[in-house]
Amino acid sequence: MLSLNEGSLKIVRDMIGEAEALELEATRLGNGTTLVDAGVNVPGSLEAGRLFAEVCLGGLGKVLFCEISCGELSFPAVSVTVARPALACMAAQCAGWAVKVDETQSSRAYSAMGSGPARALFLGEPLFSKLDYRDRSEVGVLALESRSLPSEEVAGWIAGKCGISPDRLYLLVAPTASLVGSVQVAARVVETGLHKMLEVGFDISSVISGFGTCPVAPVARDDLRAIGRTNDAVLYGGKAWYTVRGDDVLIESLVKVLPSSASRDYGTPFYDLFQRYGGDFYKIDQLLFSPAEVSINNVASGRFFHAGSVNLDLIRQMFPE
Repeated sequence: MLSLNEGSLKIVRDMIGEAEALELEATRLGNGTTLVDAGVNVPGSLEAGRLFAEVCLGGLGKVLFCEISCGELSFPAVSVTVARPALACMAAQCAGWAVKVDETQSSRAYSAMGSGPARALFLGEPLFSKLDYRDRSEVGVLALESRSLPSEEVAGWIAGKCGISPDRLYLLVAPTASLVGSVQVAARVVETGLHKMLEVGFDISSVISGFGTCPVAPVARDDLRAIGRTNDAVLYGGKAWYTVRGDDVLIESLVKVLPSSASRDYGTPFYDLFQRYGGDFYKIDQLLFSPAEVSINNVASGRFFHAGSVNLDLIRQMFPE
C-alpha cells in the first residue's frame, strides 16, 4: 500500500541536505528523533515553506510560487496541485492532531497543531473513521505549528502514539508568524475545500484531483495576528478547482455551500472574528473554513460548476502599509 510517510521522508531528506541554503536547522535529539527547525530559532525561507507544504501532503502534492493580481496590486501566491486528494489532504495535510504533552521534567505543557502523514499512523482523530486508509510505515513525519521546539520527552510521546521507534520519527516545526508558516497555510487551499466537502456529507473518494491558488500572507508581528492573516488569505483569496466523478444534481447543490461566503461569519477579518468569540476557535462557524471560490468539473457528465468569488477588499487589508 502507498505510504504517505515514505513519500514525505524523501522531501525531508532533501530539506536536511540543503538546510543551510534553506535557512533551516536540523538536529537529532537524544532519543534519535530528527528535528527540523523551520522558523523558531532560524529565519526559514520561502523555498523551505514550499517544501514544508509538500511534506504535509505526503509526497502527493506539488507546490509552486506564482503571482496573483488584485486590481492594481499584485501579491505573491502559491499554486497547489494534488493527486489522490482524500489521502494527500485528509490523511496527511489536515492539521487535525492537537498535540498536548505535559512534560514532567520541566513541569510545563507543550502544545502544537500537528499535520502531515504521521497522523495516519496515530489514527487518533475521528476523521480517520471516514477514510479507508492506514499507513503501516515504520517511519513517521509530523509537521508542528508552534512557537517552540519539542523536547526529547515530547518526541518520545509522539513516537509512542504512532507506534514507531523515536529514532524513526521526523519532526518539522514552524510558527504561524514565519515565512514557512505563511507559505504552508496558503498551500492548504485545496485541503480546506475538501474538508468542507467531508463536513457536509459529500463522498470525497469521488474527488479525482485538486488544484488551487492562494495569496501568501505577509508575515505578521505575532502568531495571533498571523493566524488572522493566513486564514484570510484562504477564506477571501483562495481558489480551488476539483475534478470529481459523481451526480450532477448532488454536485450542483454541493458547490453552493462550499465557498467561505456560505458562512454566517463571512466578511469579517479572521483576527477580528477570533476576538469577537473570545478567542474560542470552535465558536466560529465551521462552514467559514473553505476557499473563497470553488469550481467543480464532473467527468461523468462533462459539466462544470462554480460558486463564490475572491474578496479584493479583504485581501488588500492583509497588506497594511
